[in-house]
Amino acid sequence: MVARVLVVEDEESIRAPLATALRSAGHQVHECADGAGFEGLVDAFRPDVALLDLNLPGGRDGYALTRVLRDRSDCAVLMLTARDALTDRIRGFDAGADDYVVKPFAIVEVLARVTAILRRLGRVPATVQVGDLIVDEEAKVAVRAGTTLDLTGTEFRILAYLIAHRGRILSKTQLLTQVWGYEEYDPNLVEVHVSALRRKLEQHGPRLIHTARGLGYVLRP
Repeated sequence: MVARVLVVEDEESIRAPLATALRSAGHQVHECADGAGFEGLVDAFRPDVALLDLNLPGGRDGYALTRVLRDRSDCAVLMLTARDALTDRIRGFDAGADDYVVKPFAIVEVLARVTAILRRLGRVPATVQVGDLIVDEEAKVAVRAGTTLDLTGTEFRILAYLIAHRGRILSKTQLLTQVWGYEEYDPNLVEVHVSALRRKLEQHGPRLIHTARGLGYVLRP
């Protein structure tokens, strides 16, 4: 299901890749750098989830915008901030935040938290099935042909990302960015983990993860 996600973050280096990742996950995204005209934006866009930076230019911070959302909508709020003190987190929850992510963060973590919020709202099914493979992202369990697969955390994240984008070719850089949160790692790291994941999947059925030579990987039955 497609959700409307509002991203309010003044640093473009954070906002742009986050918005791109959310769109790649199938969501409708609106970006802005501050709280100017926020009330009108909320009424027009009607977000399901808002990702709010706490430190914003223009006189209104993330706490103030959270209060606006609580007054005008039932939108869920995920706060993004460099403030990691317990008092700041408590203040955020008191203002009405549903979740809290401290910078620097891996984009894949933010996507996972958005998915968890949407699931709690009843917008995203916990279980996805592709052929004879069933993946429960909430329980972190993958079952193929009736057998539960013994996957590492990294292997499960790769599988979940491939399933979320099934039928699309994903480059090694995309996997590095979304699964590990960095682009600096050796691309061979992706090959090693994908190969291990393939072996475990193919013990119980035909190949699901295919190599697009020179491009990356694609999951399809």
